[in-house]
Amino acid sequence: MKSICVFCGSSVGRKPYYAEKARAFGKCIAEQNLMLVYGGGNIGLMREIADAALNEGGSVTGVMPGFIAEKEIVHTGLTKLHVVETMHERKALMAELSDAFVAMPGGFGTIDEMFEIMTWNQLDVISKPTGLFNIDGYFDQMIAFIRHAIHEKFVRQEHFSNLIVEDDENALLNKLMAHQPAKADKWIDRLKVDLI
Repeated sequence: MKSICVFCGSSVGRKPYYAEKARAFGKCIAEQNLMLVYGGGNIGLMREIADAALNEGGSVTGVMPGFIAEKEIVHTGLTKLHVVETMHERKALMAELSDAFVAMPGGFGTIDEMFEIMTWNQLDVISKPTGLFNIDGYFDQMIAFIRHAIHEKFVRQEHFSNLIVEDDENALLNKLMAHQPAKADKWIDRLKVDLI
């Protein structure tokens, strides 16, 4: 693994602990000589993790749509910055540049990005480790929802088991680096069997 994409908030959130853990994770990523790929912002948890990685001598790549870059929230100290046209292009390039993905606390954008990566893994568009940095139980209710979706037969346990959930940055990174994805029969294959 050479690079890790982190999705996280453009806000620092209500608790100072979120920023503290973002900084710890950025430092951890740099210490492992991994490139950090993120949204390119100079605000919120995005800035905290990027600055921490840069301060440790790490390589940090930002990917930001032009219409957001125009609002002057671009981090100007990055190793590399890609300015793209759309949010779709942003997510595609982040996926291309990254060997693993982590969602930290954030809002709709963070959750959207994370679920899209999980869907791509499920459909074999990609096969890359994915994790939740569950700082102070931030994602507990989302995890409960996924378990509910499994119970109601809309999500398969195998796909959920590929999501690494940790509240410690070192444990999370170690599990991502060692992860071997579980494989499940594809829905299209099961559909073919049902139709025969």
